[in-house]
Amino acid sequence: MPLNGVIVVDKPAGWTSHDVVAKARRILGERSIGHLGTLDPMATGVLPLVLGRMTRLCQFYLSSEKAYEGTIRLGVATDTYDCDGDPIGPAQEVNVTLEEISAVASGFVGVLQQTPPSFSAKKIKGVPAYRLARKKQPVELEPVEVEVKEFTVLGLAGDLVDFRCRVSSGTYVRSLGHELGQKLGIGAHLASLRRTQVAEFAIEESHTLEEIGEAAAQGRIPELLVHPRRVLPEIPSVTATDEDIAKIRHGRTVNLPEMSRSRFVKVFAGQSELICIASRVAGTLFHPKVVLCC
Repeated sequence: MPLNGVIVVDKPAGWTSHDVVAKARRILGERSIGHLGTLDPMATGVLPLVLGRMTRLCQFYLSSEKAYEGTIRLGVATDTYDCDGDPIGPAQEVNVTLEEISAVASGFVGVLQQTPPSFSAKKIKGVPAYRLARKKQPVELEPVEVEVKEFTVLGLAGDLVDFRCRVSSGTYVRSLGHELGQKLGIGAHLASLRRTQVAEFAIEESHTLEEIGEAAAQGRIPELLVHPRRVLPEIPSVTATDEDIAKIRHGRTVNLPEMSRSRFVKVFAGQSELICIASRVAGTLFHPKVVLCC
């Protein structure tokens, strides 16, 4: 039986997002699995996986806000901007106060032009930048507009700075740590990073791969899936009639009078079967944009 839904994984350190997807395919016996928002191998935390027909919802998460907690090590910059890289130059003396760091960090809040790290998946003429960087070839990436909604310094212990941040999609937290070190004049890199939220999916509802494996062995995977009514909360929901469900299954337009002010609507059969995301075409007429039922 096909498995359709969303499950939130707590990604372990050292794994790529692709590694997690591959492992989930083996555990769940489901080939159609995607993830919402890549995490660097050194990072841990929230990695939502979309399963089966729910992979069709990925298009609605391309600009999702993300939240993180982490630690920045002052005094040493690295070529990858994180602890997996090689140091750039000698270590610098760390002689800054918590207040000085907080003042510099506050300057990053807002809409910024951020240049992605050379060691990133951004492509240059079709080639990922990290491949060129590994070969010591020139990497010239254009700045992109991102938004840092929060960058809060939580504490300072020696050369380690704990922080929390909320950022728009496409923001490199590694770059924030690197640029913080540049502004302080002593260099810095990201020592650890944990993602605590992607869109509506939070760390509190995440599961380790071990927990997912145990649940699969016991036939309890449905218990771990995010309830469909909680998916895409910014889109209103409606429970369809049997007549409308039949129309949707055949790709036909339906009339939803109570949704006249909505651009999109989640259409359910009963309380928990999400059958489509419909888009308004005119007045109260909606056309199935993404069909999730058979």
